[in-house]
Amino acid sequence: MKIKAVGAYSAKQPLEPMDITRREPGPNDVKIEIAYCGVCHSDLHQVRSEWAGTVYPCVPGHEIVGRVVAVGDQVEKHAPGDLVGVGCIVDSCKHCEECEDGLENYCDHMTGTYNSPTPDEPGHTLGGYSQQIVVHERYVLRIRHPQEQLAAVAPLLCAGITTYSPLRHWQAGPGKKVGVVGIGGLGHMGIKLAHAMGAHVVAFTTSEAKREAAKALGADEVVNSRNADEMAAHLKSFDFILNTVAAPHNLDDFTTLLKRDGTMTLVGAPATPHKSPEVFNLIMKRRAIAGSMIGGIPETQEMLDFCAEHASWLI
Repeated sequence: MKIKAVGAYSAKQPLEPMDITRREPGPNDVKIEIAYCGVCHSDLHQVRSEWAGTVYPCVPGHEIVGRVVAVGDQVEKHAPGDLVGVGCIVDSCKHCEECEDGLENYCDHMTGTYNSPTPDEPGHTLGGYSQQIVVHERYVLRIRHPQEQLAAVAPLLCAGITTYSPLRHWQAGPGKKVGVVGIGGLGHMGIKLAHAMGAHVVAFTTSEAKREAAKALGADEVVNSRNADEMAAHLKSFDFILNTVAAPHNLDDFTTLLKRDGTMTLVGAPATPHKSPEVFNLIMKRRAIAGSMIGGIPETQEMLDFCAEHASWLI
């Protein structure tokens, strides 16, 4: 079926209207009328081919919310009229260890919502900057927020799960001191989620203009990472640091803030490599640097339900 979309025909062209083809729903598919789609910075990286490998035409968008308009005859979880979401994953192998553990995001054959190979026309997936999308029911998520909050729900499907997953995995919560580096699209979500989980939250920014905004988001303290005295006051004190900054920066400035056995997890996807950290900062306190990429389907559903429960704070 032909539908309207917005995408790019090359890395040097702006987004423009285009017609694309979606498959007709199969027995396990859900057809969704898209109401909102968030804009993720990775959309810009992909459209500009800054990570290389972009296939054109590129229709970005993986923060999709909308309403079910049709389902296949074997669909069990969703029905026409349901409010649903689709994040960064629209398929995976379904039988590897990662898929069986509900971590489809780490499946070697995970299919992204756009710019991933697919047998459907035109040979690669096309994302949410479009009128409709057809997705296997396994990768469609229930939305429990009211209709009037749907626009705010959309960013949860990438920025939300990208920050929720490491916060949960490294057990942010009461009694834990958690740092969030960067107060952009990911960082502001990380602050709100860590606060809602009950952690003591310290936000790091290079911009004095963001200090009050970070407090309003739920930060208990705000540190200007260019101020040596402010940084020194937090040496060896953090259980966990969520680093959302994609631009190259000195990781050692933050690893020294971790207490023994503390972990800093990187979620910002850089266009160029980071400089390697100072190894002695890690081995002398058994500190760790880790990475995390979005989240699996069960965890993404858990995150959406958590955000619906805490909607007065998170939306």
